[in-house]
Amino acid sequence: MENSGKDYVDPPPARLLDMEELKSWSFYRALLAEFVATLLFLYILVATVIGHNQQTGPCDGVGLLGIAWAVGGMIFVLVYCTAGISGGHINPAVTFGLFVARKVSLARAVAYIVAQCLGAICGAGLAKAFMRHAYNMYGGGANTVAPGYSNATALGAEIIGTFVLVYTVFSATDPKRSARDSHVPVLAPLPIGFAVFVVHLATIPITGTGINPARSLGAVVIYNGEKAWNDQWIFWVDPFIGAIAAAAYHQYILRTTASKALKSFRSSPVI
Repeated sequence: MENSGKDYVDPPPARLLDMEELKSWSFYRALLAEFVATLLFLYILVATVIGHNQQTGPCDGVGLLGIAWAVGGMIFVLVYCTAGISGGHINPAVTFGLFVARKVSLARAVAYIVAQCLGAICGAGLAKAFMRHAYNMYGGGANTVAPGYSNATALGAEIIGTFVLVYTVFSATDPKRSARDSHVPVLAPLPIGFAVFVVHLATIPITGTGINPARSLGAVVIYNGEKAWNDQWIFWVDPFIGAIAAAAYHQYILRTTASKALKSFRSSPVI
């Protein structure tokens, strides 16, 4: 076997159309994991937003900081629970970014996105069913562009926010990290959850923070507000742009450049 000079092993690229995985129980188990995880995520998110909106005093409730902590913490928990089953995507933008990098097949990517969207709708619906009066009075956490901000600002905020998240996913799960930084144990769900947390801190005042098309769709389907529907395109277009940019940056710029630099260094004469 030829020595590639690498001290890590990259998994082979996923096949574009891998119909064989459709016959595997693990594929449908992964879909169920993505559905349930996104359902739980939306339930916690919507319930937290409603609880915040119910408060009247400036120091009552969890506040925007508490919402960011709840969302980031829930993502940490859910990624930790589902990473070994489905990869812990819980977000169509993450799934799409991994598809662009050939980490998942087209069939798996499409199936994951459908499962995530259905789970998000069910999760928001569950929150409304349990808190119907408060939900109808205070809204269901649907994403809209906040007053005083333009669509262009919202576009930029969502693209950058999704870039931060997807870039973190790639970096936290990079085989190089496991091989070269094994002396510094990193629990991958932790930086991913923190990425979600800090992005929420930055973008809640602008868009309510989407960076997850399923999250935005689930909330707007149940809430059914006119402005939320009008702004919905922003929360689908931007995350996919951010995901493409993150996948291209990490996989085809950082990884390729690093690989070429390492090969050049090893082939150069020792002085």
